[in-house]
Amino acid sequence: MAVQTRVVSIFFIQLVLLAVSGLNRANGAGLRTGYYDESCPDAETIALKTIRKAISKDVTLAAALLRLHFHDCFVRGCEASVLLDAAEEGDAEKDASPNFSLRGYDVIDDVKSAIEKSCPGVVSCADILALAARDAVRLTGGSFWKAETGRRDGRISLSKEADENLPSSNFNIAQLKQNFASKGLTKKDLAVLSGNNNSNNDRLYNFTGRSDTDPALDPTFASELKKKCKPGGGGPFLELDQGSSTISDAHFYKAVRQNRGLLTTDAALLNDHVTRAYVNRQSTSAAAGATFGRDFGESMVKMGEIGVLTGNEGEIRKRCAFVN
Repeated sequence: MAVQTRVVSIFFIQLVLLAVSGLNRANGAGLRTGYYDESCPDAETIALKTIRKAISKDVTLAAALLRLHFHDCFVRGCEASVLLDAAEEGDAEKDASPNFSLRGYDVIDDVKSAIEKSCPGVVSCADILALAARDAVRLTGGSFWKAETGRRDGRISLSKEADENLPSSNFNIAQLKQNFASKGLTKKDLAVLSGNNNSNNDRLYNFTGRSDTDPALDPTFASELKKKCKPGGGGPFLELDQGSSTISDAHFYKAVRQNRGLLTTDAALLNDHVTRAYVNRQSTSAAAGATFGRDFGESMVKMGEIGVLTGNEGEIRKRCAFVN
């Protein structure tokens, strides 16, 4: 009996160790600030310089780079699978419908090329995505956070996984909460990180499949949008955060509180007490800008830890669109 008890105890300890190991990996074990201080000390400076040059020519690239990081982390984790070209035509994450409107790949390639000249084979594409998102926010007047680095790049990218894992702009609050929870993110993280999904015009013309408009959308605002957006798509791109699309701030929440959010997921934030309270606080508090900046940085760090590859896992790609 004593031997059997000891065997059971050892088995239980092994299960605990496996669980802790998995938790550490999910929570970003192996990442740290200043990871490249010795191996490539100019990496972050080179990245910032290259991204500043790109954004100075097209300020909308800031939001595009932020979305690239978001769409990468929600599929397979933050390991740059969103950057890979398909091994078979049409089968990579970038070929999935939620990713059709992603931009900024060329900026990431430029950063990678510049860093490779200084430190070949050292800095991962996954870390470049994280640095690009941080610097894009910083360069457009948003908050600054210490980005952890040490990620390695994955070798697999499948369009079906992007379809399965990325939150849809038509998700209701229950679907959003489940999606974020599956990545280890809280309802507060959901409220903070909202607004990075693709838009469509179903809210305007086909909300329930009966050629109707979402009743939660402010009627005056809906009328204004219909003048710009044609049924079935087409027309110009619209700012998701009307009047503040190029600067990371809390303006988005004022629009949501006034039922002027463009996406179904924007309106959904008002249907949960935690996310609704955050929307109300950020849209009315005099200190909203400062608290949002802090919250955004914290949530971005958490998101950047999802499913990372570290140590000997994955690889350091020579070119971001191709495995070595």
